[in-house]
Amino acid sequence: MRQWGWGLGIASVTAVAAFGVASWQANASPGTPSSPPLTLPRVSDPSAGPEPAAGTGSDALTSTEVDKARAAAVTPQLASSARDAAGKAGPEYLMADLDEDTGRQAELYFYDYTSDKLIKQVVDLETGKLAKSFSAKGMQPPASKQEASVAFDLLLADPLGADFKAAYRKAAGKELAGKEGFTVTAHIYTARPADKSARQCGAKRCVQLIVETADGHFISVNDLIIDLSGRTVARLT
Repeated sequence: MRQWGWGLGIASVTAVAAFGVASWQANASPGTPSSPPLTLPRVSDPSAGPEPAAGTGSDALTSTEVDKARAAAVTPQLASSARDAAGKAGPEYLMADLDEDTGRQAELYFYDYTSDKLIKQVVDLETGKLAKSFSAKGMQPPASKQEASVAFDLLLADPLGADFKAAYRKAAGKELAGKEGFTVTAHIYTARPADKSARQCGAKRCVQLIVETADGHFISVNDLIIDLSGRTVARLT
């Protein structure tokens, strides 16, 4: 069950198939040294074929289905009233899932930073129309890539970002020159009873960051919490 709401498991939108390369070698029997070696054909690694436009049954959602479902899910009202993590019009897209219990219906999850609500839009893939809509406060699914990027920007711009810059200088042996070349991972943070500086987290959307440098150093600043809803940075106390 999802810990953050609506009780359905998260399915990956894209499935990647891998094929092994097999080869065989056989030599002539030791008793017949004059016999030519037996050579079996090699099996090459086939390239993946084009992704189908639509799946069937319980197939994972294709990228085409996700794109069409997202277009239907973001209604004109949602596009104008909601805001994403960067403050732009429209909700923050988080993920898409297949509702196997109702045929091929796509469940799309968004976060609206205007209302601090998680929004679930169910789109019928056959008709391409919005079938159902839900919203709730206090549900915090995993962060999107854009949320991670915005959180990193907020951290670097905040006075508390000096802690990160010092950690980078220690790990990399040089001063931070900019945000390029980093791989940033954001983990949702929910306030604990003892928290004083991040009590809003859970009702608001907050993250902790782990940053990997281009040369493979990991920098963790777990004591710093980025409140994406309030666009602030705080130290856990």
